[in-house]
Amino acid sequence: MSSPRRALVVVDVQQEYFDGPLQIQHPPREESLAHVTRAMDLATEEGLPVVVVQHELPEGAPVFAVGSEGWALHPEVEKRLQPGWKRASKDKGSVFAGTDVAEWLAEQGVDTVTVVGFMTNNCDIATAVEAEGLGLAAEVLSDASGAIHLANEVGKVPAEVLHETLLVLLHSNFAAVATTETWASAVRAGEPLPKSDLGTSAMQGRAAFAG
Repeated sequence: MSSPRRALVVVDVQQEYFDGPLQIQHPPREESLAHVTRAMDLATEEGLPVVVVQHELPEGAPVFAVGSEGWALHPEVEKRLQPGWKRASKDKGSVFAGTDVAEWLAEQGVDTVTVVGFMTNNCDIATAVEAEGLGLAAEVLSDASGAIHLANEVGKVPAEVLHETLLVLLHSNFAAVATTETWASAVRAGEPLPKSDLGTSAMQGRAAFAG
């Protein structure tokens, strides 16, 4: 099996998720941040291409308004930025929608994107799903991402259940899901992360809930 040509994609690690109405609830946001920065440090050490993305809406928007405190990158991310890294702004869920990120990754010879940042329930899953259509393998780091509590007319879901459910869903088809520690070992070894598939996950699900 050939060695993956990885890029780290740091999605929306902005103050909105720490101090604003979209505060990450699970895993604890400071713990998630520590794993994000660890992944960034390893990418620097290993010379991986890195994309740092910011969600951006017009001035006066309730969240992510350009120039606002919530729009700013977290200081721990800001201080790690490298001149050769790709910076991108987006206004949709996927980092590929309306940006030139896919083209930049192709120029770097990347075939695998490792997604960290926020949120599992929005931009992370959107990015992993769109990667499939672009012919890119996707990885999502379970402890370097996070979700919020959700409630609407359909029902309500706590962040922990939402996060864990989406990780199971992603690993069944769209992305290899692993901890930052496991990913770091795979990067150093030049190996891909193992991923399940829909058929296997379906059969294991039937067995798990039989009877």
